[in-house]
Amino acid sequence: MGLKSKLIKPFAKKIARDIDRWSADAVGAQREVYQKLMSKGQRTAFGKDHSLKAELPYEAFRDQVPVRDYEALKPYVERIKQGEKDVLWPGLPKYFAKTSGTTSGVKYIPLTKDSMPNHFGTARNALFNYYARTGKGHWLDGKMIFLSGSPELEQAGQIPTGRLSGIVNHEVPSWLRTNQLPTYKTNCIEDWEEKLERIIDETAKADMRLISGIPPWVQMYYERLLERTGKKTVKEVFPNFSMFVYGGVNFEPYRGALEKLVGQRLDSLETYPASEGFIAFQDDHTQPGLLLNAYSGIFFEFIPLEDIHSDAPRRLWLNEVEVGVNYALIINNNAGLWGYNIGDTVQFVSKAPYRLVVSGRVKHFISAFGEHVIGKEVEEAMNLTVAALGGKVTEFTVAPQVSPPEGGTPYHEWLIDFGERPADMAAFAKRLNEEMAQQNIYYQDLIAGHILRPLVITPLQQDAFRNYMKSQGKLGGQNKVPRLSNDRKIATQLLQWKA
Repeated sequence: MGLKSKLIKPFAKKIARDIDRWSADAVGAQREVYQKLMSKGQRTAFGKDHSLKAELPYEAFRDQVPVRDYEALKPYVERIKQGEKDVLWPGLPKYFAKTSGTTSGVKYIPLTKDSMPNHFGTARNALFNYYARTGKGHWLDGKMIFLSGSPELEQAGQIPTGRLSGIVNHEVPSWLRTNQLPTYKTNCIEDWEEKLERIIDETAKADMRLISGIPPWVQMYYERLLERTGKKTVKEVFPNFSMFVYGGVNFEPYRGALEKLVGQRLDSLETYPASEGFIAFQDDHTQPGLLLNAYSGIFFEFIPLEDIHSDAPRRLWLNEVEVGVNYALIINNNAGLWGYNIGDTVQFVSKAPYRLVVSGRVKHFISAFGEHVIGKEVEEAMNLTVAALGGKVTEFTVAPQVSPPEGGTPYHEWLIDFGERPADMAAFAKRLNEEMAQQNIYYQDLIAGHILRPLVITPLQQDAFRNYMKSQGKLGGQNKVPRLSNDRKIATQLLQWKA
């Protein structure tokens, strides 16, 4: 055990005890968070507009504060950008996290002094909790890679503004900076391919022990690292590498390819961060799901997915949720987001403690025929099919083919970049279709009723998804291709790399 891991061990154990305490009474923790939000929210322009009070019952809050997206929040954000204080939260935000929107263009998500511990503190707590539970902490005694966006910030009014992953670089404490790679200068490079080369320059001979990033971009790093070093596995390059931290993308479709590149199975830690808040993290490697971050400045609400487009959707708080139901996730937080729909859907897998899985995006689904297929279903079907029949899938997306150019019945088209093709493609497609029917009863009914014919697989060239992201100016960072779409915009672009 090195000096740093030895010094941190008692603190890690305290963190784990704290997590045990609040997760055992997550409903009570949420009630406390709600009361703190009301106490401060009443002093803001938003609070006055919506009659927030320190002792406001949740039922009244639900009636007074509508669910909103960024467009509805934007007028308040514009006031902040013009220098007005106490708009959404007391004072001014410390940062704006800049994200790309759809109808809204660029979105500016406020981050405040009160909310920053939710972001960096939760990431730290998740790692220290892992150390306390497993006894594995030697990753603290070597170098760590955090693949992130550029930390260079611009100004939106008086507020420093940039990508969340870049902003977090400014919050890294001094005790961790000596471990962190790449350097600030390299992290500022915008072009992903150039940045990747510089990262390898800085890391190839370092004592790398932990790597954090979105799986597809980590895979690119591994592949290029092996090309540059001439080694067969990442473990040959980094003998002490023992920990992979990821979030934002389901790891399972990438697991086989990444483990082959590394040369063995590594311990991993899954997190659920977003610009709007750090939602959940993996607290127990023996249990499914991620622990809801119930005591970190966010009061959560949940709308059953079938209600999300209703004029009066059912809004539930933690005490009312059920296991196995798809919910749209709504947050109220100490950065001044109120009734805010972040666009994700979740399912609880446990209520003791409250653990969930991300099931998809509200806007990422296929329902061209009323089937309402979601991301969790296509990923589960793919994982089960690969496990049964073999092959390796690097990346995939699904789109409806409503008017097949060859004529005939519509179908779902699966565009797949195979790292290794299955031995029998027809059998693979048949099994995948069967697994989808098991995942979604509406899809099953449409197949049985000959409204849809069984899915069609279109193999793509190697690196098709990377080439697509590059063509869109979104290569690297936190960008990822949606697993499924209700139109053919992405599919049409990808077909130029048809195998």
